[in-house]
Amino acid sequence: MGRRRAGEDAGAEGPPGTELLADADRSDSWFLVVEGTPQSHVDLSDPSYLDFSYVRRIAHAADLVAPEGEPIDALHLGAGALTLARYVAHTRPGSRQRAVDVDAPLVDMVRRRLPWDRRAQLRVGIGDAREWLAARHGASADLVVSDVFAGARTPARLTSVEYYAEAARVLRPGGFLVVNVGDGGALAHTRGQVATVREVLPHAALSAVPAVLRGRRFGNLVITASSRPLPVDELARRAHRDPEMARLLEGGELDRFVSGRAPVRDADAVDSPAPPDDVF
Repeated sequence: MGRRRAGEDAGAEGPPGTELLADADRSDSWFLVVEGTPQSHVDLSDPSYLDFSYVRRIAHAADLVAPEGEPIDALHLGAGALTLARYVAHTRPGSRQRAVDVDAPLVDMVRRRLPWDRRAQLRVGIGDAREWLAARHGASADLVVSDVFAGARTPARLTSVEYYAEAARVLRPGGFLVVNVGDGGALAHTRGQVATVREVLPHAALSAVPAVLRGRRFGNLVITASSRPLPVDELARRAHRDPEMARLLEGGELDRFVSGRAPVRDADAVDSPAPPDDVF
């Protein structure tokens, strides 16, 4: 969720329900809004600037998946305005990245109106995220980011053990899977998602701002998972020092948060909960 009011519509042609809005407080910066949901913010002049706090927490994982500045191979499920892909290209020059989105008109609008540095080794495809992921080679990525929303909800088929098993398959040993979850209230969906991810990648951590963790408001929670122990001390430090301070749950605290929830499988998966009408 952005911290600034958007400026007037930029007049970009795009799919129905999509707006490209200028950031009133930051030049050469734009909000991508889909069906009333702020989906992305990009600063074309400074790709290292990340406006949304949950994107910064995803970036913390991207920063720690390999030594600083070292190129990585990254897959982005849910392209949006390619905020994180731009960030990785900027902070890790030479990285090879691929992204996918089901919305071809949206991707076309982003290409035209929010072009990225053509020196970046970034390819964007059109298709279903799960089918696209299944077509990737095994052990081919250091980082997989799952940030897929249809409007404001993640489709059920992208929340199951079977889906996350595909993500784990394409990760190299020790690579990171990072999942953006939208939830609120008792966080029942998030608890199930942590249990589901840990079914295939046993080392996991969850970060969110305290108000969301306490059920006081709907928001974004970020799961980071791996086949190896995570750098939880550094993830926690970065979350705590963020301009919108967040907490990191891991170890026994995360066990208590999950509280016996069973992993979600295709047969019983459901879409993530819809946010309240006034959340944005």
